[in-house]
Amino acid sequence: MIRNILLLVSIVLPWPVRRWLLQRCAGFSIHPTARIGLAWLAPDRLIMEEHTSIGHLTVCRNLESVHLKAHSLIGRGNWITGFPAGNASFFAHQKDRHPWLVLGEHAAITHRHLIDCTSSVTVGPFTTLAGYGSQVLTHSIDLRESRQHSAPISIGAYCFIGTNCVLLGGCVLPDYSVLGAKSLLNKAHTETHRLYGGVPAVALEALPPDLAYFRREHGFVR
Repeated sequence: MIRNILLLVSIVLPWPVRRWLLQRCAGFSIHPTARIGLAWLAPDRLIMEEHTSIGHLTVCRNLESVHLKAHSLIGRGNWITGFPAGNASFFAHQKDRHPWLVLGEHAAITHRHLIDCTSSVTVGPFTTLAGYGSQVLTHSIDLRESRQHSAPISIGAYCFIGTNCVLLGGCVLPDYSVLGAKSLLNKAHTETHRLYGGVPAVALEALPPDLAYFRREHGFVR
């Protein structure tokens, strides 16, 4: 409780003071070139490598770990939550569950998305979760067993996820893939260089490897 109050109060402090406080009192690792806006961040562990950023009005809590690798970013107004590991009330059958969020180098989560990290969510290098209003949901009710269950979500490198998509636990979007707007990704796909779309999403067409988006050397497209 004291730690959460400290993290909340620190939001209004000047950034150099806030950064010192987050590292000294919360144990976060924040590179001197990283920056956090007016956001409430309360994971157990936060690692922000060089030239990373988290935008205003983003909330992140109940996660074991959030790791932003170099040049990655989380935009404004995102709601990122999980369910703490080791809780005996829920997910007791999943001893190896990890409430993690990992963004690869130059990856970007834009604005106003909902990301459930009850199990791990991994976003590959140079990937963009674009637009608004997508939901990344790692947990649901297992109807057969009548209990809560979670499964990791893996998004590959150089992927593009359109606006207002839903990704469910256990799904995989392979490297060099595009997920069309308003699609539902509910299983693990394996074919790279594909446009996936629909409800549920299926491979719609092959994408040429020489697309400029797939050959970028810098991150978020401006």
